[in-house]
Amino acid sequence: MNCYKTAATVGDHMFFSLLKSRTISRRLPNTKPFLSRSQSQAAESSSEASPGQHTADKPRLRAIDLARKVRQEKARTRTEQTEPPVSAMQQRVTELKRFSLQLQNVHPNVLAKHLHKNLLYQDKDVVIINKPYGVPVRADSGVTSITSVLPVLSKMLDGLKVKNDSNLLPCLSLEKDSTGVLLLARSEAAAENILDLSRNNQLERRYWVITVGVPVPSEGLIDIPIIEREVSSPQPHFKMTLSPLYRMNEAGEKLTKVRGHRQAHPAVTKYRVLDSSYGCSLVELQALTGVKHQMRVHMAYALGCPILGDHKYSHWSKLAPQKLPEGVLKKLGLEQTKSRHLPLHLHARHLVLPGHSGSDVSTSCPLPKYFIKTLNRLRLTFPEDKNNK
Repeated sequence: MNCYKTAATVGDHMFFSLLKSRTISRRLPNTKPFLSRSQSQAAESSSEASPGQHTADKPRLRAIDLARKVRQEKARTRTEQTEPPVSAMQQRVTELKRFSLQLQNVHPNVLAKHLHKNLLYQDKDVVIINKPYGVPVRADSGVTSITSVLPVLSKMLDGLKVKNDSNLLPCLSLEKDSTGVLLLARSEAAAENILDLSRNNQLERRYWVITVGVPVPSEGLIDIPIIEREVSSPQPHFKMTLSPLYRMNEAGEKLTKVRGHRQAHPAVTKYRVLDSSYGCSLVELQALTGVKHQMRVHMAYALGCPILGDHKYSHWSKLAPQKLPEGVLKKLGLEQTKSRHLPLHLHARHLVLPGHSGSDVSTSCPLPKYFIKTLNRLRLTFPEDKNNK
């Protein structure tokens, strides 16, 4: 009986001792709990296999983070399975879309900085800038115009800290979708002088255009009046068109002079083919009169070679994107359904202002990027490139 009591007493003593040691180890952070030999060896091997685990534990991933990660993986997999790879034509269309909207609907200060950066010439009387594509010279609904930012541009040219009461005045306008040399006057007197030079054909402006077709002959003078008429179609609209003074007789042997229309405007355009390739041409134009859309109408209706990207004058009876030959579409990397994204390839290349400040002012404007890319695609070369060969 005493043996059983002794054994029970010893067992109770060991139990309370073990309980006490575990209690102490919970209170002291650096004290290890009492473990058996097998438990101690397992703990040591675990600590050796991952050193530093207790000192720099990684943060546990929350359920919300895990769910978000799973959703992102599923969305990425679904996109890769449903979206086909972007083709070269799609990239080309995206490029044309991005270019055509590059400086439209921007803050006036952004446009003014762009014009200041691309300044071509300035003196006390005139300023010559490089007009970008798609920006109207005068106010247009919903689009920032060049006229609206001229006060800001004037301050940039003279220094923001300098008090400047002068205003820049556009003298010779360019169409919204054309690019190149734009002449501004610093005063009304300078503007009137420039207009007098223009009316007397003393101001020389040369344009470069890319045409669909090759003009024949390769150089000439187009002298056909232009008139504005209404086009009867499902979408009634107005267009400029030819109002010729001569007509061919029924036999096709000679020309007969007809009475000119009272509302027709005299229009004269000089042209010269600089290069041709793949059914397209690089043509230099010089407008000797200032009729609305004169060069576009003469190229499309007089020579039968519309300007590339001229969706207005490529058809007479309807409003539709320009229809291009299959070979031209292939070279441009487009399909006919995407031709509407082609911009107008009409660039004011060169300006000569005679007798200004004692000598002539001659300014050339670099071609825009889209114009150069089209030239490269059609294998059309500059006159300077030909001289270097």
